[in-house]
Amino acid sequence: MDRRVFMTAAGATAAAALVPGEAAAQVDAQGMWGPAVRFNIISDIQGDLADFGRALDDLAAINPGSAGLGIAGDITPRGYDFEYAQVRQTLDRHPHPRKVAWAIGNHEFYVPKWRDPDTLAQETWPNGTTEDSLFRSFYNFAARNTVYSETSFGGIPVLCLGTERYAKYHDPKLWDEVWISDQQFTWLEQRLRYWATWRKPVMVLTHHPLPNTVSGTHNKLYRSDYLQADRLLSILGRYRDVFLFSGHTHWDLNLSDWVVRRVVPGTGNLEGFTVVNTAAVQVGWVDDGKGGEVSLGGAFNQGLQVEVSNRSVVIKARDFTTRTWLKQITVPLHL
Repeated sequence: MDRRVFMTAAGATAAAALVPGEAAAQVDAQGMWGPAVRFNIISDIQGDLADFGRALDDLAAINPGSAGLGIAGDITPRGYDFEYAQVRQTLDRHPHPRKVAWAIGNHEFYVPKWRDPDTLAQETWPNGTTEDSLFRSFYNFAARNTVYSETSFGGIPVLCLGTERYAKYHDPKLWDEVWISDQQFTWLEQRLRYWATWRKPVMVLTHHPLPNTVSGTHNKLYRSDYLQADRLLSILGRYRDVFLFSGHTHWDLNLSDWVVRRVVPGTGNLEGFTVVNTAAVQVGWVDDGKGGEVSLGGAFNQGLQVEVSNRSVVIKARDFTTRTWLKQITVPLHL
């Protein structure tokens, strides 16, 4: 069964800009700051609230002073308001950082596939659901009015990106492809330029992976997630100290290409920027050797810890089921 059909059929399956003065106050004349800042990033909860709770408990144990939690999309299985409420209830029942940054994912747009929460009806898509209502549900949950936003994890800027259209409403041949407005692109350029001036690394959270980057993205399933991939790459590729975290694939953090440097020709940055796979809370996938993918099955619940100092960024892969570290990598900064 096709992976997307499997997940769907199962049913389980106003930017908040940081005040520049506040951020600048944390940087001295040399562009350095104090002790290392630690935070965590996960993605793809997709209704697996038990594993979400386990992840939160484990994160609280390994990083009790966490500066924040980033969630890179697929917060819900389908995007119903009651599913968002269940995520919030789970979050409230477990320890978690005060700062949480939410990125929107494709599963936040799956309500139109259902006639009602118990009846899958893809042949009658969108079943009376409007595109606007799907965005409103996300905005109400995330407490903002744009899919893109900026927050601060202990003085480290965290930018969330996301699609501003659900593609199938605009082209019947499309489904989950990401469309980004000129306004969001301009905002991203401005924020990256601003933080480069202050010699700060920037963490960027987006649900969909960019092609030819981390695990899974050389697979045909993930080569066309962005309708404007080249434009996004041309912006990110200018900055050596940008770290892009993407989910969606659910591919295992044990794979060798869980972190890569992506060099974008024509940007003038010959060292590239760092791209990191966030894995998933819900279920894991790997290459099937035939141009597709296959579920790992069994228990799967993985995520990341990020530690930022004035010299480097350490990224650690975590297995929340076994409560063990899988691997880590240190990326030097160019501040």
